[in-house]
Amino acid sequence: MDGVELFLLGRTLMKIGEEALPTEGIGRHSTSVRTVLIVVSDVRAHPGSAVGEIATRTGLPQSAVSAAVARLRDTGAVVTEPDPDDRRRVRIRPASEPSARVEEVRASTVDAALAAALDTGDPRRIAAIVGLLEELARHLTPQAVTRLRG
Repeated sequence: MDGVELFLLGRTLMKIGEEALPTEGIGRHSTSVRTVLIVVSDVRAHPGSAVGEIATRTGLPQSAVSAAVARLRDTGAVVTEPDPDDRRRVRIRPASEPSARVEEVRASTVDAALAAALDTGDPRRIAAIVGLLEELARHLTPQAVTRLRG
């Protein structure tokens, strides 16, 4: 596998993941939802970060990170608090108790989206591929990107 193949695989997996997320009551996913998911991942890996720090690590514009944090705060997924060293900044951390939306997303599976992408209804094939993805996820955590960029 080369870098292009890995990139295309990652993009395909991202699209399948987006399709697997529950959308009832929130409409179809957009680029802003992908941004929110990137920010969630970073906040979980680096609790207590400021918006600028998240923007630096993720490569997202600071305005996009601020908008994502506001959306996450409104849904109860993150908590913001003033930075004790600089009251103009806020620190962001995951909420201590998951919101109803977070619980809904965590309870969803990728099985139906994978079945559609693979054009199969074979539960054994789906289970085998889910197992492979879980193995990959154990090795390539969000911290892997931090190590890659560091």
